[in-house]
Amino acid sequence: MKIQILGTGCPKCKKLAELVEASAKELGLNCEIEKVTDIMKILDFGVMSTPGLAVDGKVLASGNVPSADQVKRLLQQASRK
Repeated sequence: MKIQILGTGCPKCKKLAELVEASAKELGLNCEIEKVTDIMKILDFGVMSTPGLAVDGKVLASGNVPSADQVKRLLQQASRK
């Protein structure tokens, strides 16, 4: 499972990265977490507003920082597929 944080490094992007790392650890996920900071690569995902969260190349959230519960739910759903 590859989790990608899409963002240029703003405070919201860093917050999302922290939430994802904590949630993945809490859920015991076997995953790789990548921070995508290149704006052209972010645009390739179709994300126009950061931060964004993608799992295995599929965008699950963008434009805001989901709550910790929302992040956990998204990661759980993605890990079942």
